[in-house]
Amino acid sequence: MMRYLIVILLSLICLPAAAISVGAAKTDQYLPLLKGKRVSLVVNHTARVNDKHLLDVLREHEVNVVSVMSPEHGFRGQAAAGEKVADGTDSKTGLPVHSLYGSTKKPTKAMLENVDVLVFDMQDVGTRFYTYLSTLHYVLEAAAEQNISVVVLDRPNPHIGIVDGPVLAPAFQSFVGMHPIPVMHGMTLGELARMIKGESWINASQALRLHVIPVDGYSRSTPYTLPIPPSPNLPNMLAISLYPTLCFFEGTAVSVGRGTATPFQLIGHDQVMLGDTPVTIAGNEAAPSPKLNGKTLQAQRFTAPRSNRIDLALLIAAYQRFNDTDVPFFTRPAFFDKLAGTSALREAIEAGATPSEIRQQWQQPLAAFRARRAPYLLYPKGQAHDEH
Repeated sequence: MMRYLIVILLSLICLPAAAISVGAAKTDQYLPLLKGKRVSLVVNHTARVNDKHLLDVLREHEVNVVSVMSPEHGFRGQAAAGEKVADGTDSKTGLPVHSLYGSTKKPTKAMLENVDVLVFDMQDVGTRFYTYLSTLHYVLEAAAEQNISVVVLDRPNPHIGIVDGPVLAPAFQSFVGMHPIPVMHGMTLGELARMIKGESWINASQALRLHVIPVDGYSRSTPYTLPIPPSPNLPNMLAISLYPTLCFFEGTAVSVGRGTATPFQLIGHDQVMLGDTPVTIAGNEAAPSPKLNGKTLQAQRFTAPRSNRIDLALLIAAYQRFNDTDVPFFTRPAFFDKLAGTSALREAIEAGATPSEIRQQWQQPLAAFRARRAPYLLYPKGQAHDEH
């Protein structure tokens, strides 16, 4: 019996973890969908197959790529947050690059005139206000209206096990929140594409021909480290883990470290002491004109994730620090409400609600969302599933 147990334990110790294979790596599944077609790629710098960009992989397979469309931060992922991205030409291939972040956020009829298939591949971070999801929405809608098929090459969500935050109310719909889903939705972009179509959240949804190439070796409890920073101000996994909470500070007087070497890894202000670490803000390539540019903050720096959910205690504590001064906290209340998808969160903070009181308000909408999303999920719970 003891020998049998030892054999089992050794086999478990030596058992290799299931290798994750992103949708873009599964060429055998999607190349047949592109054969003989005129293809446009909706991609950025994260569309990689090992050490190659998806565009190069498709050209090696003699796929007829006719154009590229780029989201916020641009095709090469170098534009700052909110910076308009201009149309251009890819220097390596000579292909036209159409911007979907600027005056045009939805592919136009002219952009799609000579396109049969749109291939979408971007690394998301699992929050409603990260705008790659909004770009996906408009791509799906334009494709449905122009009778063009869409292939979504799926990638993991680093927050896949978390469902948290207020569900967006229709009155607060914007480019940083387009769907009635919570801030942390616990879905991949492939799953969300299925939900956008299935819930008819786009025009002509039933006409959409959608193909999602899923991730292999993946479950809702699989940890995933992003191999490439998804945008200039999310340079590492610590920033990505803090982003669902710290992004709310964008609607306040508080800096989240744009214009430093550690964006989304601190909070600070030059007049209100939020921590004991002095940090000077200076515009850089990732943030040319950051909040409090040139000021020295008294900052709270984070060296590890604080919570796997939205950290309401941190938001409330910062608000209370400002409340003891004459410095306003909610300097952009309308934008804060857009990020939250409701005015209720801001109003609750102002009214002195506790984290548990605020979170209790979310529970019924979150339960309804989980039930609504269930038909569109692609990945199993996994052995160590602990979704919140």
